[in-house]
Amino acid sequence: MRNKFADVIYQYGKKDKKVCAIVADISPAGSIKKFREEFPNRFINCGVAEQSMIGIAAGLATQGYKPFCYTISTFALYRPFEMIRVDLAYQKLPVVVIGMGAGVIYSTLGSTHHTMEDVAIASSIPNMRVIAPCDPIEMEKTIKWCIKSNKSNPVYIRLGKAGEPVLSNDRFSKFNINKIRYHKSGKDICIISYGTILKKAFEIEQSLREKFSISVVSNHSLKPIDKLGIIKILKKYKLIVIIEEHVYHGGLVEKIKNIAFDEKIISRILNYNLKDEFIHSYGSYDDILEKHGISNKKIIHEILNEQKKNRR
Repeated sequence: MRNKFADVIYQYGKKDKKVCAIVADISPAGSIKKFREEFPNRFINCGVAEQSMIGIAAGLATQGYKPFCYTISTFALYRPFEMIRVDLAYQKLPVVVIGMGAGVIYSTLGSTHHTMEDVAIASSIPNMRVIAPCDPIEMEKTIKWCIKSNKSNPVYIRLGKAGEPVLSNDRFSKFNINKIRYHKSGKDICIISYGTILKKAFEIEQSLREKFSISVVSNHSLKPIDKLGIIKILKKYKLIVIIEEHVYHGGLVEKIKNIAFDEKIISRILNYNLKDEFIHSYGSYDDILEKHGISNKKIIHEILNEQKKNRR
C-alpha cells in the first residue's frame, strides 16, 4: 500500500500542479523520490517535526494547494494532534493526513509504533473525516476522491505498510467513499471489517463457506459512518462478526453497537478488537494480533459455537 500510495501521488502530481507531498522523516524512495526530483517546489521533508508538517500544509491549503502529509501513523496523528485540531479541522482545510503502517503492522518496533487508538482520536475531532481502505485499489480511489471531490474537510487516511493483497472486485461491488462495500454476499453471517485486517475476513469466509453463507463487508468510511448500511446489516443477519485492528473505545465495534442500541435492534454480535492495554511482547504481526485475541482459529471456533447455540 505504501508503494502504491507513492505511485498514485506521483501520477496525480504530474496532472495537477496543486498536489503537494509533505513528509516527516521518511526517506524518499520509488515514486516519492521521483515526485521530489520532478516537483521540488511541491515536496517538503520536514524531518522529525510533525507539528511543522501540519502547519505548513495548512498554509498551503489556504492558498489553494492540495497537501498530503505522509509519515508513520503514530507520528502523523499523535505528535501534531493540536495542529491537526486547530490548524486543519477548526479552519476546515482540505489537508489529507496519511497514517502509514497503522494498527500493529510495525509489530517488532513495539508500542511506540503501534497505532491502536487512531480511529477514536481522529473521529473525535470536529470536521475530520476518517477513512481506512482495505487494499491498494481502495486506497487509490480514496486518494482520487480527496484530490477531485474533497473541498472543505481534513481527512485522516489509515494505511497499511507494504505487500497487502488486492481484495477489491469492482465487478461485484463498486467503491463509494460514503458507503459500506460488500465484497462477498451471503445470507447467514456478515463479517464487517476495515483496513488491511479485512484479509482475515476473507480467510475466515473461505474456511467456513461449506457450512455457512457469509457476507464480507468493508466499512472503509469510519467517519462519517454509513448508518443506513449498518442498520440493514443489523436487521438482516442472524450473526454479525466485527474484526478491527483498533481498541474497543471509539472504534467500529462501539459505533455499530451504539447504532444497534439507538435503533432498538437486538443482534448477535461477536467482536474482535485490540485489547485496552499495551502488549509487552516481541513477535511478528500475527503474533501480536494473537496476543490481542485476534486469530483465525479463535474466531472460527467461536462462530461455530455461536451457531450451535442458535440451533438449540
